[in-house]
Amino acid sequence: MTVYLGIAVFVIAILALIYVFLISPRLADPADMELLSCNYAHRGLWTKRIPENSLSAFSLAVRHGVGIELDIQLSKDRRVVVFHDDNLKRMCGVDKKVSELTLRELKELRLSKTDEKIPTLAEVLKLVDGRVPLLIEVKGELPNDVLCRSAANMLDGYRGAFCVESFSPLILMWFKRYRPSYARGQLVTGLLEGNRRGKYIVSFLLTNMLTNFLSRPDFIAINGKKKKNLSFLLCTKAFHVNGYIWTVRDGREYVSCRKAGYFTIFENFLPKEGNKK
Repeated sequence: MTVYLGIAVFVIAILALIYVFLISPRLADPADMELLSCNYAHRGLWTKRIPENSLSAFSLAVRHGVGIELDIQLSKDRRVVVFHDDNLKRMCGVDKKVSELTLRELKELRLSKTDEKIPTLAEVLKLVDGRVPLLIEVKGELPNDVLCRSAANMLDGYRGAFCVESFSPLILMWFKRYRPSYARGQLVTGLLEGNRRGKYIVSFLLTNMLTNFLSRPDFIAINGKKKKNLSFLLCTKAFHVNGYIWTVRDGREYVSCRKAGYFTIFENFLPKEGNKK
């Protein structure tokens, strides 16, 4: 019995070490997170009259001194545009993908029936001009070299604080390889819920951050419903990397997250403390 118990303890210890190796964030020469340790307005400070991911939403965030979270993807002619959805239907009333239209065609559309147009990343960088930190989500599942390299080439010359994040560890691997100095973050949500048959294993790995060994993120941004995720708790509490909770939509949840030591990605309200760390 003692022998079997010893073997069991040994096996458990080995599995625990493997688990820790898989989920560990970047420990060697991590990115500087000082200026990025703040709260971010989800797709800018948008309202009923100001659409998300618009220059007006970003201008309002700058005016209030809060960080900006935004999304980037490619147009048909490979221009980096700021837009969240894969499809234009919800925000522009056109049932086409962003990647099916050129930048010129995208600029003819309007966001949420306002006068606001879909901005490019270059336009956003020029507008913000380093006045508040940027949290840039790179859309997609697989690394698109054109998207990643085009964005990186613009960010290389940007004088403000910024970081990149993605749900895909493969996209983060691109930045790990080609822009190791960038702060990079792993986005996490409950991918197992309603998942298609055949992708359960991949979803399990992503949901539990067992792919962190590929990207070695500097921070974790997690769906607020999953903030008790064991891997998230270990990364933020044991390894002391920044944890960002999304999407926080009221003051009570905001206070709860801040008391727990997490930063937030918020929308539909403005925290009283603004961008205070």
